[in-house]
Amino acid sequence: MPANTARGRPAPPDNGLLLCRVAGVPVLLSPSWWVGAAFIVLLYTPLVTRILPDVSIWTGAFIAALCTVLLAASVLLHELGHCVVALRLGLPVRRVRLFLLGGISEISRTPATPAHEGMIAAAGPAVSVLLAAVTGAGWFALEPGGALWLLIAQTCVANLAVAAFNLLPGLPLDGGRMLRSLLWAATGRRHAGTTAGVVGAGLVAAGLLVWALLGLLHDVDDQWLRLLACVFMVWFVIAGASAEHTAEQRRSRPVRVSLAEIMRPVLQLPAESPVGDALVAAAGRGVVLVRADGIAVGLLDQSAAERLATSSPQDPAEHAAEPVGPDTILLEGEPGEAVLERVRTVLAWQFLVIDTDGRPCGVLRREDLRSALRSRDRER
Repeated sequence: MPANTARGRPAPPDNGLLLCRVAGVPVLLSPSWWVGAAFIVLLYTPLVTRILPDVSIWTGAFIAALCTVLLAASVLLHELGHCVVALRLGLPVRRVRLFLLGGISEISRTPATPAHEGMIAAAGPAVSVLLAAVTGAGWFALEPGGALWLLIAQTCVANLAVAAFNLLPGLPLDGGRMLRSLLWAATGRRHAGTTAGVVGAGLVAAGLLVWALLGLLHDVDDQWLRLLACVFMVWFVIAGASAEHTAEQRRSRPVRVSLAEIMRPVLQLPAESPVGDALVAAAGRGVVLVRADGIAVGLLDQSAAERLATSSPQDPAEHAAEPVGPDTILLEGEPGEAVLERVRTVLAWQFLVIDTDGRPCGVLRREDLRSALRSRDRER
């Protein structure tokens, strides 16, 4: 899944309740998940009491709540399937979020090949099918009619539904990404696959609305739960397809920006240097802060350093450092399209530029790239 981007200085990545970290990737529970969970419990409780007539309304609500938690766990495992494969392919994952009735793995970089995109997309449904198989075996092994039987049965059905929905051939669903990877491989043009995925998204949205209306017309037991889920899924598909289309249009535009022209000269300073002295020495250059053992601790964050220098000018400059990681390193000869893609998908204020020998040769600041792009637009 594509990562979100921010305008201006990037916002902190943690937005929600931190549940855990998997391979260093934060797993967050969005505030909207609680809203979706409340609606599911409200609409699913009457269905539980009809399937299990001997239980009270409160017991039915408790079972519905457990079903909601198991659904969230299933969605999380689905997303972790994407996450693990992306990490194995060398693509950084910013975070995994659970929200309303679904989840998303925010991968910080676009897959470089059709095969990589297809593998990452297929991993989630594969996990859901495996979970459905395991819970399905338990479903048929238990005596029908008990609360445990219903929980396992609903978890099996939920995983089948998650797999089936995500395999539909429309962006931003996994099926749409798999379709894009196939057309990308066949034509050599990623744009062709994105166009097909956007068209598929329109068909998926129409099909979901028809399915919801049929439920209302035939007065099925779960008609309101189905309507709620379909309305949300239609919104998710349309919004996601629109975002994918916009992002693809941006990628297809030529970016006439030379990294060498807009990066700032780089200065290396000891990490323990007083922050006030580091600001004076910087003089508009990018500053790499290096410890005595030769390890770079990060790039001097100008704004943070100015705030720190106001109150404690003798504090070590590393207290105002922005970490340097694989995502925030650019190669000197990278084309403008690759630079723009990295800056759009990685939440960092500045990027370290290295030469072919791996030595720092400059610093690219987000504001400098934005100014250069505005200048190019005015020249057209």
